[in-house]
Amino acid sequence: MIKKLTPFLKKYWIFSILCPLAVIGEVILEIQVPFLMAKIVDVGIPAKDMSYVLLTGGKMVAMALLSLVCGALASRCASVASMGMGSEIRKGLFGKIQEFSFSNIDKFSTPSLVTRLTTDINNTQNAFMMIIRTLVRAPVMLVSATLMAYTINSRLVTVFLVAIPILAVAVGILISMSFPRFTAMLKKYDSMNGSVQENLIAIRVVKAFVRSKYEKEKFRDANQELMDASIKAEKIIVTNVPVMQLTMYSCIIAILWFGGNMIIGGSMQTGELISFISYVTQILMSLMMISMAFVNLVLSRASVGRIVEVLDEEIDITDSHSQGVQAQDGSVVFENVSFKYNKDSDANTLENINLSISSGETVGIIGGTGSAKTTLVQLIPRLYDVSEGRVLVGGHDVRDYKLEELRGAVGMVLQKNVLFSGTIKDNLRWGDENASDEEISEMCKAAQADDFVRSFPGGYDTDLGQGGVNVSGGQKQRLCIARALIKKPKIVILDDSTSAVDTATDSKIRTALRDGLRGTTTIIIAQRITSVCDADKIIVMDDGKIDAIGTHEELLASNEIYRDVYESQQKGVA
Repeated sequence: MIKKLTPFLKKYWIFSILCPLAVIGEVILEIQVPFLMAKIVDVGIPAKDMSYVLLTGGKMVAMALLSLVCGALASRCASVASMGMGSEIRKGLFGKIQEFSFSNIDKFSTPSLVTRLTTDINNTQNAFMMIIRTLVRAPVMLVSATLMAYTINSRLVTVFLVAIPILAVAVGILISMSFPRFTAMLKKYDSMNGSVQENLIAIRVVKAFVRSKYEKEKFRDANQELMDASIKAEKIIVTNVPVMQLTMYSCIIAILWFGGNMIIGGSMQTGELISFISYVTQILMSLMMISMAFVNLVLSRASVGRIVEVLDEEIDITDSHSQGVQAQDGSVVFENVSFKYNKDSDANTLENINLSISSGETVGIIGGTGSAKTTLVQLIPRLYDVSEGRVLVGGHDVRDYKLEELRGAVGMVLQKNVLFSGTIKDNLRWGDENASDEEISEMCKAAQADDFVRSFPGGYDTDLGQGGVNVSGGQKQRLCIARALIKKPKIVILDDSTSAVDTATDSKIRTALRDGLRGTTTIIIAQRITSVCDADKIIVMDDGKIDAIGTHEELLASNEIYRDVYESQQKGVA
């Protein structure tokens, strides 16, 4: 796991090295202070030599100031290195997620990915700061103070040497017990984030159905589970401090007892005992810091594991087999295509699909809910890869294209219409960042969006709220269609993208697409027969299979599913 995160330190390696060096300098200067203090007490004061006292005291002040400078430098370097590493990990993790295919995204839930990008990275960068500061300072202080204490009185050193194995055993037990609890706690974070995200995204639905009370209870349960998991994990951690303090104070009492007897016996001086106690305090505090650091690293170990899990995720749709081909036209061919979302599943979502769509054709797709209409069209821009068979676009297997080239040739309006914060123009330029105002207006006219956009006080510069909350569902659909058209794709896929507009506007959009995008293949998934009845051919899907292909008149005469849908909708109109 450490090797996986090391590259993210590349830009901050100098700070990562300077911090431990500054810490070592701080410790070396700091341990001189008790030694000089002992000289004042045992040499300067008994001899009433004020010049010696002042000179030694001046050295103490100088050492303390230099130690302070080193400590400040170490803090600065540790902050830059850890925050910089956290920033690089966050960019790397976000970049990896952007490369995920739909199936990769399906594996990780959105709330879990949010937790990994926030909480887990914060834990990791805090752990790194602890490693380059605390886990450098504490061992160096432990060794240095032990050597200084040994030079003062070698017999008394044995008192706190007894404490070391006790603390080591205690820390080992704490680490082994706390790791699985912290792992479980992070999963509860995922669950709570999921509850919050779902509620905030659908807050208008919650209010419309008066479900605030239910959502509060749902959040309270998730929050309570997180609190319980946190308490369960922290219970282990809090026992660390009492064990450390009990050991430390027991050592100090023992040293005062034995050291006091040595002073009475004349084998030790008062200043030596004072400095010895200072060194023992530093030693025991170092042990305490090491134990706390190791326990906190347990939490970060769980977080690092979750980060590495995303970084190690194998992206199943890549350009590895690309032959650099380009789409010459908008023809689409499915050859014996079968597909399933889960590779281990026995049943296919799509079964033995054979279909040919000529460039420039308008094709409608009709079928009941769950008939795999959306799944079928998602194979065209390679949002998913086929399990069997192959899909050809422009005469080439979609796997022969670079993803950017393939998806640039396909303009797709998904079932869920998503707009981003920013102006209307900013959102439309997702289709082509270099599109001129005239091109934007032209495509908005084709999508029947130009009139309502110009009715806003800001026109195309009107700022949309997050997710486009200040436009209606139908307006949002038309903006998404315009955004796809601005790409000037060879294939346009409208996945139930006019469901929120009236039939008259739907008809105008189809007419504009037919007249204005000649040569562009148009695939329309719809629930309304009227949205596809004038298509060159209509595909009827049923349970992941193609039930029939034909024109509106042919299907009315020969296909029971199509005829039933048509008659039910005509009755609804009547």
